[in-house]
Amino acid sequence: MARVVGGQSDVGRLRRVAVKPVREAFGTDTLVERQWRDLRYTARPDVAGAEREYERFLSLLSEAGVDVTCLPADPSVGLDSIYVRDAAIICDRGVILCNMGKPQRRPEPAAQEAFFRSAGVPICGRIGGVGTLEGGDICWIDEKTLVVGRGYRTNDAGIRQLRALVAACVDEVIVVPLPHWRGPDDVFHLMSIASPIDTDLWLVHAPLLPVPFRESLSARGIELVEVASSEFETLGCNVLALAPREVVMVAGNPETRRRLERAGVGVQEFAGQEICLKGGGGPTCLTRPLVRDAT
Repeated sequence: MARVVGGQSDVGRLRRVAVKPVREAFGTDTLVERQWRDLRYTARPDVAGAEREYERFLSLLSEAGVDVTCLPADPSVGLDSIYVRDAAIICDRGVILCNMGKPQRRPEPAAQEAFFRSAGVPICGRIGGVGTLEGGDICWIDEKTLVVGRGYRTNDAGIRQLRALVAACVDEVIVVPLPHWRGPDDVFHLMSIASPIDTDLWLVHAPLLPVPFRESLSARGIELVEVASSEFETLGCNVLALAPREVVMVAGNPETRRRLERAGVGVQEFAGQEICLKGGGGPTCLTRPLVRDAT
């Protein structure tokens, strides 16, 4: 029987993914107008343009052979629910539901839980109480090593709960203190500054990468490709691995693309002005991988 969830990797071949299409996340133009300022989007998303961009993004997933599962519309959540990675984490034991640090996003984990349970996806735990944790702050170095960014969206109590939930399937949890950068209202996660590309290759934004974490990656033999400084704001550092050294990224980051290709990475692009740049979430944010191959 095919797995419904699992694969403790961010670079193994992507087999199954959950997404939230534009129409289900954004709803009507009226809803978009009502929400975008409060959610601190840089500008009002154009729904028709967003749908065109999203169709291209989905086509890249489908062409790569990924089984795409679409989350339904839910009146309890808003525009940010398009960034499905943040509300849940996947380990080999099932789904861990997050507790969002951004107050406007608090209903999202419950909405995802309802869908996952209806789809037969196992839930192995949740972050609760005063603990906060968002999926954009979590990534895998290898199948037994989990990295979590400690910032404004993910706090110490959330990390303690995460450690307990993954204790049976993880040997080490590395905590990376994140910089203040633009403060608690900014869209900033660990994966804003680091994207795994292969077991021995990561894309990073060097100016904001904490020195101890950089040293830890280098000590493990991981080569670091540095995103072009001028392309950090256009989400050049947020790339989705479809398989080892095969990635999808937002168009408009040509120098970073060249650097990746020089490192032997195959790159595909999609326009993301409406679905990525305005809301601050790249292709990793748009996806919640459910099944990946082990690496």
